[in-house]
Amino acid sequence: MIYPLVRELAADGVAVAVTCRVLKLARQPYYRWLAAPFTDHDLEQACLANASFDAHRDDPEFGHRLLGDEAREAGHRACDRTVWRICRDNAWWSVFGKKRGKNGKRSGTPAHDDLVRRDFTATGPNELWLTDITEHPTAEGKLYLCAIKDVYSNRIVGYSISDRIKSRLAVDALASAVARRGGRRRRLHGPLRPGQPVPVPEVPGRAAPP
Repeated sequence: MIYPLVRELAADGVAVAVTCRVLKLARQPYYRWLAAPFTDHDLEQACLANASFDAHRDDPEFGHRLLGDEAREAGHRACDRTVWRICRDNAWWSVFGKKRGKNGKRSGTPAHDDLVRRDFTATGPNELWLTDITEHPTAEGKLYLCAIKDVYSNRIVGYSISDRIKSRLAVDALASAVARRGGRRRRLHGPLRPGQPVPVPEVPGRAAPP
């Protein structure tokens, strides 16, 4: 907005009429802006941006739709498109999404790349596990399911269900798979990614089921 320039020139002694004539601006909208530089809409957008940033900081995995859900739960009124525009302008991207390049630089490797290089084979059980997260709409809202499949047996060996898509969803699914396969539970530092092979600790004296 160019109105702050008119105000600064007026403070330096340049007449408002002259500045508006040179910049081809009407004086009446300028004086309305001068009386109220920030409208109620601007204030609402700023509060919405603060709520979206707080949700993004707490859960970097969230995309703009989940950030919009968090903002609406906090009492703000906004559609997903508005939240997307705010996230785009401030570069608040999900950690699972594709990184945006700046200044012509090439974007980084996407998070959902194929870590197994399309080689879906295994010579034994518990050598290669694949993870996937699906979304299922229900009458009471959305439901998210994270499943882990053993490539060797082609069976689901672990899963978890939640109404929120957080990193804990993948962690619980892995803990379920390890427990069902006879391993020991262990803590993970970060979420899994689709196609990521997961090493499973072996338990001495106990054979893993096929």
